[in-house]
Amino acid sequence: MLRLLALALLLANGVYFAWSEGLLLAYGFGPAQQSEPQHLAQQITPASLRLLSAMEFKQIEEQVKAEREPKECLQAGPFDDAQAAVLRQSLADALPADAWSLEALHIAPRWIVYLGKYPNAEALAKKRLEIAAMNLPQEPLENPALEPGLSLGGFEAKAEADAALLRLTARGLHTARVVQERAESHALQLTLPAVAAALKPKLEGIRAALGAKTLHACTK
Repeated sequence: MLRLLALALLLANGVYFAWSEGLLLAYGFGPAQQSEPQHLAQQITPASLRLLSAMEFKQIEEQVKAEREPKECLQAGPFDDAQAAVLRQSLADALPADAWSLEALHIAPRWIVYLGKYPNAEALAKKRLEIAAMNLPQEPLENPALEPGLSLGGFEAKAEADAALLRLTARGLHTARVVQERAESHALQLTLPAVAAALKPKLEGIRAALGAKTLHACTK
């Protein structure tokens, strides 16, 4: 009797071992299979972890804060080659290399309907009153060589300026003429694409190199 009981226990242990190891799966017997390799891939390996120092943590914190700050795009120009050379040196000294760029800029010719030159400021003021009485627009001159004088409108094509002059002549203005105020040329334009609060104090280092030009919001 005891021999039969021992044999039964031995057989039961053998069957359990075969069941637990999945040896009976081919016969439809075995434990539920749990195979999720994606969980293994998502596990954090302790060997890859590194504790940050207080200084490293502060640097990362400041970097994230700087990236979230609002930024604005600023431009200035145009600058000729000589002006750009001075400006480029100031930019290199004051700002990070990725904070600015000098881009090629095409300057279209400009033709104006012109009144002048006048002998003095008094004569110019008198003409301004006459033009205002005729309800005609006046624009500031961009070319100092044409001062003292008046511009009644600027155009990129001479034909457009000639057509405007004919309309003014029909209204009784007979002393105006078309002149080229600016020739076609190429220059350089300064662009600061992402100016944050932290960068603005550094802009003081380039003020002198900008000359009469001022920084303004980007137009493109």
